Amino acid sequence: MRYWLVMPAAGLGRRFGEAIPKQYVSLAGRTVLEWALAPFLSDPRCMGIVVALAPGDPHWPAVARRLPPLTTAVGGMERSESVRLALEALAGRAAPEDWVLVHDAARPCLTAADRDRLLDRLADHPVGGLLAVRAADTLKRAGSDDAVDETVDRSRYWRALTPQMFRYGRLTEALERAAAQRRFPTDEAQAMEWLGERPVLVEGSARNIKITSPEDLELAAAFLEGGGAVERKMRIGTGIDVHAFGPGDHVMLGGVRVPHRRGVIAHSDGDVVLHAVCDALLGAAGLGDIGQHFRDDDPRWAGADSREFVRAAMAMLRGRGLSVANCDVTLLAQEPRIGPYRDEMRRSLAELLEVEEDRVNIKATTTERLGFLGRAEGIAAQAVVLLTGD
Repeated sequence: MRYWLVMPAAGLGRRFGEAIPKQYVSLAGRTVLEWALAPFLSDPRCMGIVVALAPGDPHWPAVARRLPPLTTAVGGMERSESVRLALEALAGRAAPEDWVLVHDAARPCLTAADRDRLLDRLADHPVGGLLAVRAADTLKRAGSDDAVDETVDRSRYWRALTPQMFRYGRLTEALERAAAQRRFPTDEAQAMEWLGERPVLVEGSARNIKITSPEDLELAAAFLEGGGAVERKMRIGTGIDVHAFGPGDHVMLGGVRVPHRRGVIAHSDGDVVLHAVCDALLGAAGLGDIGQHFRDDDPRWAGADSREFVRAAMAMLRGRGLSVANCDVTLLAQEPRIGPYRDEMRRSLAELLEVEEDRVNIKATTTERLGFLGRAEGIAAQAVVLLTGD
C-alpha cells in the first residue's frame, strides 16, 4: 500500500481570530501544521507530500526548517483550488491509479490507528472514501427564521473528517471539472459525488477535531499531551562531554559566548553543553553518537558552530517522527560561573530543540575542588533528554 499526501494550508483562518493563520499557531510544542503532518512523515508508505501555501506565506520557512524536504505549491482562495493546484504539482510523479490522501492542515489529532483503518478499508476499493463520525446529537432542521421545521433521523447522518482518499486521476478530474463550472466543493468527497461516485464512509475518532476557535486548541492540547490522540512512544537518552581548558578568552556553552580567562581545546567550538545534548538526542533515537556523525578528524568541522550539530540531530529526529519533550543539563565546572548567562543559554537551547523554555533546564555544580574539574583544568556537561513520537 503506497500513497501521496496533499495538505491544503493556504487558508488565512479569519474566523480563528489570531494574528497568524491557525495552522501556524503553537500547540503542545509544535505548530498545528506540524502535528497534522506528523502521522504521514513517520509512515514509510507515504511516497511524497505536497503542501499548498498562500502566495508569499511568511510563516512557512520557519516551519520548513524543522521538517524533511517537502514539495510546496501555491494554493488558491478556495480549499478545492488549493487541492487541485497541489495535485498539479504531482503531475509526472503520481500515476492515475495511485492513491492520494487529502488532510486538513488544521486537524492535528489524527491517530495512526485512524490513518491505518482508512488505508486498510479502502486499499482495494475502486473509488475511495473518507474518515467520518456518526452523528451523535439530535439533529434539527430549521427554517429561515431559525425555528424548528423537523427533527431529523440522525441514524443516516455522518460528520465528514479528513483524510479523504481517492485515486489521483479521478480526483484530479473531479476538481478540474468543478473548477471549469465555477463550483467549489467543501471537500473532495463532494467533488467525487458530482461525478456520480459514491465514496465510502470509514468510521474514525471524534477526537480528530478541526481547529476553528481558540477553545479548540485547548481541547487538542489535552488530547495530544494526554496521549489520547497520538500513540506517543517515549525514548530517553543521555550524553556526556568533557573538554580541557586551553588558550582563549571565552567558552561556548549552550550556544552562548561566556567570557573566561581561558578557552577550551576542541576540534569544533568545544561547546560541552551542546555536545552532551547532541549525544543524548542521538542516543535516544538509536542513531549512535556525535563522533559517528561529526568526526573530530574531519576538516569540515574544524572550529564549527556546535549549534549546527544539534540542528542536524533534530532533522534526523523529525524524519523519524520524534520530537523533544524536555531536556535537563548539568554543567560540571569549578569555573566559569554561569549565573549571568543561564537564561540566555536556556533560550538558545529551547530554540534549537524546538520547545518552550519551560521544557529546558540548565543547572551547574562544582566537584568541591576534587579531580581535574576541581583543579579548573577543564569543563564537563551531562544532558538527559526525553523524546516522544508516534
